[in-house]
Amino acid sequence: MSNPAVLECRDLKKSFDDGELQVSVLQGVNLGIQPAERIAIMGASGSGKSTLLHLLGGLDQLSSGSVFWDNVDINKISESRLATLRNRTLGFIYQFHHLLGEFTLEENVAMPLLIRGESVGMARRQSREIIERVNLGHRLLHKPGELSGGERQRAAVARALVTHPKCVLADEPTGNLDSKTAELVFDLMLDLNREYDASLVIVTHDPKLAQRMDTVYTLSDGVLNTVS
Repeated sequence: MSNPAVLECRDLKKSFDDGELQVSVLQGVNLGIQPAERIAIMGASGSGKSTLLHLLGGLDQLSSGSVFWDNVDINKISESRLATLRNRTLGFIYQFHHLLGEFTLEENVAMPLLIRGESVGMARRQSREIIERVNLGHRLLHKPGELSGGERQRAAVARALVTHPKCVLADEPTGNLDSKTAELVFDLMLDLNREYDASLVIVTHDPKLAQRMDTVYTLSDGVLNTVS
């Protein structure tokens, strides 16, 4: 018997109003993500991959269907509980690192823990631990503008994992990097996926990266299909 899904969507639909027309982006997507599972989602630009990821992360309103985090229907809870549950369940990595320029690397990585309400001392210890793990201990007090593109993205990986989430959602996390740096960052993500026992859902255009995941899906015409 399989474990309960860490993250699941059932008959997920999303449409947008475009003038008098209603444009359907997702047409009944069903997906269950198991603990520590690695999933890649591929598809043409504009196919709705990022929209799907935002819905799975509770960052956008679905048109119909359900999204569950640890068996909790996120559309049936308050905004405050949703924010708390998101902080404890999910980590996010984007194509752009979204680090805050006025804060040091340590402060950026510690931010999710401080938002959670952890003490400054605990947040600092835990952030330093993961920063060392992504080989940025020598950059602890540097600000994002002083880091290379690869270093900023490694910092974003550290920030996503510092809360020990059950699932990490990554939207083209290596899309802004050269091929060599992208491979190094992706290797790190896969290592940490196993080390921290966190599921990984990645949207990517790179078939080489996708092939290293447990399961590959394609999103086309609003429908999610399994490739492998």
